[in-house]
Amino acid sequence: MITVHHLENSRSQRVLWLLEELGLPYQLVRYARDPKTLLAPPELRAVHPLGKSPVMVDDGHTLAESGAILEYLVERYDTAHAFSPTPTPVDSPERLQYRYWMHYAEGSAMPPMLLSLVFAKIRSAPMPFFARPIARRIVDGAMSGFVGPQVKLHLGWMEDSLRRNGGWFGGERFTAADIQMSFPIEAAAVRAGLDAYPQLAAFLRRIHARPAYQRALQKGGPFELAAG
Repeated sequence: MITVHHLENSRSQRVLWLLEELGLPYQLVRYARDPKTLLAPPELRAVHPLGKSPVMVDDGHTLAESGAILEYLVERYDTAHAFSPTPTPVDSPERLQYRYWMHYAEGSAMPPMLLSLVFAKIRSAPMPFFARPIARRIVDGAMSGFVGPQVKLHLGWMEDSLRRNGGWFGGERFTAADIQMSFPIEAAAVRAGLDAYPQLAAFLRRIHARPAYQRALQKGGPFELAAG
């Protein structure tokens, strides 16, 4: 049986969601974050040397990285291609688009979201009073000069892409690419807000309404990303 090592409020929620969409049985091993550092507990290192989540074990294989796990699950178990384009031809527009968003989510979309979280934590971190103005000037400069514009650039790109594609990332229908893209959009909703991005907001409403998404939440626990 598939075993998912699941860290609360993490990328592994996407793995549970796809498993629920596929209707596959799995065993869930849950881990809580350290309440002070919010880091994964050291017990996860016994499963994978990096001590990160998600980690999935299937048929003797230990897999890490959410994108790699989703691709594995689709390639092995989604024989009807309900959540992916047909495998051939490999250069079809739909398949190229699907592959792009599967990798864009973590490779391009998440770095500016993560930087915005890091700088927000620096800005609010305890420090000597004389250092606080200096730290805030550095943070404000980085946010206004680089991080903020990058976040807006990527949110605009995702918004336009959903508008062109009819509301989904991997083509005209819901696919695993939408599951993979859910995490950066969930993060953006908390850290940047989606008032100016109606397509992204509507995307979240659609995925939140999916029964498999809701079942994954019931099994994996509440999904609340830090704002900073």
